[in-house]
Amino acid sequence: MARITKLESFCNEFVGFIRLTAEDGSTGWGQLSTYNADITAQVFHRQIAPWALGRDTDDLEKLVREIPEREHKYPGSYLRRALSGLDTAIWDWRGKQAEKPVAELLGGTAGLLRAYASSMRRDITPEEEAKRFKALKDRYGYDAFKFRVGAECGHDIDEWPGRTEAIVPAIREALGPDVALLVDGNSGFSPKRALEVGQILEANGVEHFEEPCPYWEMEQTREVTNGLSLDVTGGEQDWDLKHWERMMDMGAVNIVQPDILYMGGIALTLEVVKMAAEKGYSVTPHCANLSMVTLFTMHLLRAIPNAGKYLEFSIEGFDYYPWQKDLFVDCPYDIVDGKATVTDRPGWGVEISPEWLALSTCQISEYTA
Repeated sequence: MARITKLESFCNEFVGFIRLTAEDGSTGWGQLSTYNADITAQVFHRQIAPWALGRDTDDLEKLVREIPEREHKYPGSYLRRALSGLDTAIWDWRGKQAEKPVAELLGGTAGLLRAYASSMRRDITPEEEAKRFKALKDRYGYDAFKFRVGAECGHDIDEWPGRTEAIVPAIREALGPDVALLVDGNSGFSPKRALEVGQILEANGVEHFEEPCPYWEMEQTREVTNGLSLDVTGGEQDWDLKHWERMMDMGAVNIVQPDILYMGGIALTLEVVKMAAEKGYSVTPHCANLSMVTLFTMHLLRAIPNAGKYLEFSIEGFDYYPWQKDLFVDCPYDIVDGKATVTDRPGWGVEISPEWLALSTCQISEYTA
């Protein structure tokens, strides 16, 4: 254990990293949630760092409870997106001190994880999506793929007329009967329309229907869950533990999908994992880009007893998300035979690129006794 004496953020608009320094000079790296990361950094230095500086690295599990109470007038997403930077930096520090990967600290091991190739695009025709999925299957060995249906918060209006009805059979025909298919509705449908789409999915052997209805309308999602035989999933946007408890108790979904960086970090995500295990749910976390969030999720999935069948792995490269470029000295993401690898390197096992850091905006909060 060691006292936290300095917290630094390195940000641009899209992504922000946190460096924690302890009193003996040892460090750990974490990450704020992506998008509007520069705003999240302001929240971090104003509302997270003052409560964490001077505290011990062993206090993490207390801090993730205490800080939201200290900042009780500011509940919600930005506070949790900022808190995740502190949490994940402490886990990296702990791993480096123990000379173990975070997965091992969590009770698991380094090793392989089955990945599903996750498309982020709706501006793509069914034919082009099927073509690139086939190429990825042949090149990287993926045996599971997720694509988008409907329109994001679309109120039953498709991205363009007929796209949903066309893309589902097109992907199945292109990839064959043995590949696992998942779809994401991104809060696009009413229950009535979601059930209609769900019947199309079931007819084509799709096994996972994510966020079919507005995610804040859990009763609507439960109606879809009760009306279909495939797995209805959700939870990526959610952070409140009481909300998670209600979601599971009411049977709104079949599989829960916390996002580590939306939740506020590993410690709070573990609370959801524990709750899910007690209530009989598996956990397939949301991690929709190739910042550190996918790495965090990899370590988590190698450790928890109720991990889902696969890791979400974004297939969108630098052309689609240019901000992902050159984040790391050595990229930790390599899919071989459809699997990602958690290494046995200490902590998160990754080094942030010095060149990227030099181009970022840095802010510093320091402990003063």
